[in-house]
Amino acid sequence: MLTAQEMPAGLMKRVIERETENEAARNQYMYRQTVVVEDFAGQFREVREVIFSPKGERSEEVIGKPVNTLKKLTLTEEDIRDVREIQPMLVTRENAFLYETKFRGEEELRGVPCWLIQIRPRQILSGQRLFDGMLWVAQSDNSIIQTSGQAVPQIITKKSENLFPHFTTVREKFDDKYWFPVNTSGDDVLQFRTGPQRIRLTIRYANYKRFRAETRIEYK
Repeated sequence: MLTAQEMPAGLMKRVIERETENEAARNQYMYRQTVVVEDFAGQFREVREVIFSPKGERSEEVIGKPVNTLKKLTLTEEDIRDVREIQPMLVTRENAFLYETKFRGEEELRGVPCWLIQIRPRQILSGQRLFDGMLWVAQSDNSIIQTSGQAVPQIITKKSENLFPHFTTVREKFDDKYWFPVNTSGDDVLQFRTGPQRIRLTIRYANYKRFRAETRIEYK
């Protein structure tokens, strides 16, 4: 067992390169994303398909009409951004400089030997949404196979509170090479000034299918 101070040499650089490759690959896949948020008095539910036009243009299409019967919570712009940007959690060349990391040892997860890495923002500028939590990195190929943490910052003013739950995102391997998110789950109690409020979050990603078998995935 390695100590928290003995980060394997070059590990984060390899993780970042692997994540950059993984993101480039996922951008060539179609899939369905189902988002459910429950406040135990109602729920929000939305289904989206990530699709491609015949010309290869990638877009998102809402399937049916979103359902919103939430009674105790209101979804905000930040909540929607977190679903798109934070819950899938990719640490690529584009955003890696925003984070600092600390090695937390080794752990086997679902039969996969992993490095365990703590990651948190170096600083948070106005308007930014970032991640604070843990990464499980497969030792075999430096792929992130699970994340667990929270979107930050919590937004608290004198007049309002915009709080965000802890969550865990699980990935699975596709095409024997890439690890894509398949499920995000969170069951947390948000501590509002008016009192605690339980929230349950579920995001499912299904039907991954590469757009064209002949597509070449390139990353710089």
